[in-house]
Amino acid sequence: MPKLARDYSYSQYNNSYATNIVYPEPTSGKIYNYEHIKRQRLKSKRKKKNPLRFLLSSLILIGLLMTFMPFGFNKITKSIFIPRPYKNITIDLYQLAFPTAGYLSNNWFMGKRKFSYSANAKDAQMLPIKEGENIPSLENRLLKLMEQYPTVKPSIYVWDYDTQNYADINASKIYPVASIIKIPVLIDLFKSIENGSVSLDETIPLTEYYRTEGSGSLQFKAANTPYSIDRLAEVMITESDNSATNMLMSKIGAMPAVNQSIRDWGLKNTEIQTWLPDLRGTNHSTAKEMAQMLYNLDLNEKFLTEASRNKIFDYMSHVHNNRLIHAGLDKGAIFYHKTGDIGKMLGDAGIVIAPNGKKYIVVILAHRPHNAIEGKEFIVKASEIIYQYMVK
Repeated sequence: MPKLARDYSYSQYNNSYATNIVYPEPTSGKIYNYEHIKRQRLKSKRKKKNPLRFLLSSLILIGLLMTFMPFGFNKITKSIFIPRPYKNITIDLYQLAFPTAGYLSNNWFMGKRKFSYSANAKDAQMLPIKEGENIPSLENRLLKLMEQYPTVKPSIYVWDYDTQNYADINASKIYPVASIIKIPVLIDLFKSIENGSVSLDETIPLTEYYRTEGSGSLQFKAANTPYSIDRLAEVMITESDNSATNMLMSKIGAMPAVNQSIRDWGLKNTEIQTWLPDLRGTNHSTAKEMAQMLYNLDLNEKFLTEASRNKIFDYMSHVHNNRLIHAGLDKGAIFYHKTGDIGKMLGDAGIVIAPNGKKYIVVILAHRPHNAIEGKEFIVKASEIIYQYMVK
């Protein structure tokens, strides 16, 4: 027996019949679907949304979140997930997350100290490296060497003075640079000497405040012994002395001043985040920016005076550590450089002058397993490959 009309539910009727009814359009006689009309109406409603109203609503919502979320986090979330048995003792999580924020800052935003990373390339004091063509044959040799050392993750930049050609392997990737960070400290020191705020003849006493572990002989010297700026700069580079580095940075305005100078030079990825020794590897740069500093030291006469540059190269020609890039050069080669060495990173950066007059900039930074000898072996062999290619 066929179903009566009352036996059909409204939803069944609507789905099976009503939504598929086809109506003639009165004016044109065209056929159109009810569901199509419904979608068109919804679409037109969406189009009518006011973008200004949406923007104002978003700004109000963001303002409310920024106002009440810190309160809720401090009063509710922290009390649940970070219970404190001693209510009078407060925990500053921001300070725990950013331990240097109290003194490593040059900006202020919403009640918190910040460091501005902006570097204006237009007004930069340093020139960009003038690059010619890429050298794929050299890069391929280095990539093959990398296959032999899978645990070493290198960053390499090489620049040829004669042709301006270059090799680049991860050269723009940010790496911890350990004691190679002393190059920008040295440069900023001589910028300060040239503007008259510091003199090479000035002395600073070695107090316990500055004495620190790691490389260098000053950590073993008698307290309150005075050292000239000249002597401190020398041992900072030749011995990689950490105590001398901290003394010099304090003299020229500490880390915020040095970082601001780095931004004024036009470098975006080089930063000093902690005093030496930087065993955690927070002071960082890139192989290319380190090469850019060396490039400007040697070729940009407007950046530093000839007297300053000669003094800097004198320090860098007497570095005690000759076991990295230097070990891959011929005996008669001259190398102005600075090394860096912490557990997870090993590196060297400098300017090579071969006996035949060939000259090039080379920077090699190598991530490695903690203190692994493979890092040193890789740098020496990479230096040999680069040197043989350049002097051929």
